Amino acid sequence: MKNKILGIIGGGQLGRMTALAAAKYGIECHVFDPDHDAPAFQVCSKSFINDYKDLKAIEEFSSGVDAVLYEFENIPLSSAKHIEKFSLLRPSSFILSVSQDRLVEKKFLCEKAKVKTAKFYECSSYENLESSFNEIKGLSVLKTRRFGYDGKGQIKLDDHANLKKVWESIGSDELILEEFVPFKRELSIIIARDYSGKVKLYDIVENKHKNHILDQTIAPAPNISNDSKNKAKSIAIKIATELGLVGLLAIELFELNDGELLVNEIAPRPHNSGHWTMDGCVTDQFEQAVRATMGIELGSTEILYNVIMQNLIGKDIFLVDKYINDPHCRVHNYGKKEVRSGRKMGHINHIKI
Repeated sequence: MKNKILGIIGGGQLGRMTALAAAKYGIECHVFDPDHDAPAFQVCSKSFINDYKDLKAIEEFSSGVDAVLYEFENIPLSSAKHIEKFSLLRPSSFILSVSQDRLVEKKFLCEKAKVKTAKFYECSSYENLESSFNEIKGLSVLKTRRFGYDGKGQIKLDDHANLKKVWESIGSDELILEEFVPFKRELSIIIARDYSGKVKLYDIVENKHKNHILDQTIAPAPNISNDSKNKAKSIAIKIATELGLVGLLAIELFELNDGELLVNEIAPRPHNSGHWTMDGCVTDQFEQAVRATMGIELGSTEILYNVIMQNLIGKDIFLVDKYINDPHCRVHNYGKKEVRSGRKMGHINHIKI
């Protein structure tokens, strides 16, 4: 892979860890992000500090690389399509368009990929909200269709909800109402797919959240049946194939008490719930993303160790000193300069030997 260059849209921790993975193969990385302090800039060969809507800068960036991937979904679709005029974008702008809009995503999952999700309704007016709420007849979650992550842009509604007040407070008419699913636990699975359609799947994992932010990932998911494992793999392959995926895709799932699996959402990029692979698998998710994007044969996803991944949120980053010399821990510090409440600062992989 000598003299190859990978472009990364987004300079956060996912971009940083992708650049570090690419470096193992001698692949240079150019990173595009408007934030001067983006952590990926610390480990790349060229920085583009520009707005994501700056098409001239996008053209210069994408013309100078062999392929591009993105580390988050909230980039303008017009910019993603502009990249494709000058370079390969993996996953494609079509996949980005599906993942950027919760309603489009849910319709795709149900109608195209033929997988199950919670019941959902489009809410583009107050009347839509009222009729949909009455249709569900129970707990529901009102969500913005775009720009939501870590619980942002969501309001849980019960029988006593003041719908008029909720509608006025959320400040958008591009909404989706989803039935609240009384799930047993949250799971996720990550799939990689290459240019020839070959796939590699990582083991299904269990995710635990605090304040709507991922707190721990347990890999592999404990006490999961072979039937559920096979269902999750089948779901992942259906979605990846229908999307025409080249790259990496994370799929969040709800496991119900009867063993049924519902798809919650998808993310066409490395995912927080895949950080355990950095120390638990032959090929971690970041290296796999690089392989898929750059046309290298996909690597083995064999598990080397069982892992509990612990996110370091805000001041939790100061726990690094406690664990850095623990032989059963692997510390990953994202190099972010400002410690803020709710900000993902790093993670620790606790290795089970």
